[in-house]
Amino acid sequence: MTLEETLNDLLVKLFKDILEVEAKCLITEEFADISYNDMHIIEAIGVEEPRNMKTVANMMSVTTGTLTRAIDALCEKGYVVRRRSEEDKRVVKLCLTDKGKSAYYHHEQFHRQMIKNISSEMTDKEAEVLIYALAKVVDFFQLNYYDTDEEAEFVDWANINNE
Repeated sequence: MTLEETLNDLLVKLFKDILEVEAKCLITEEFADISYNDMHIIEAIGVEEPRNMKTVANMMSVTTGTLTRAIDALCEKGYVVRRRSEEDKRVVKLCLTDKGKSAYYHHEQFHRQMIKNISSEMTDKEAEVLIYALAKVVDFFQLNYYDTDEEAEFVDWANINNE
């Protein structure tokens, strides 16, 4: 098999497996009433400061109209609440309820465990090479599939430790 075929096979399998495994791990009996996508909306809302619809929509790469339908459902299920901004009553902020925070931390725990399992037996050099390689994949998708001129988003991962 050529280098290109091997890389393609590995990337296709990796993307497929990440989606399948994450979906199986995230949507447990406790969170059976939401979808994999809902879990990522919950992640985008976060547990820190309330976020407005536009910010969350941008993070999810969807329109605010598309996000509105998903937020309606998450509010109905008790994961999210909408709150008017104290500073500007026209602005609606999204906040997680206790149930939403529970889902958020469940998702966060999955990611922590994944990283721990992947990196636990790596040397520092192996971790550096993996970070560099994955950053190249991320940059490929960012540069080729997102309409952005914001060069500041891209980090020179090859020189990250030299700064």
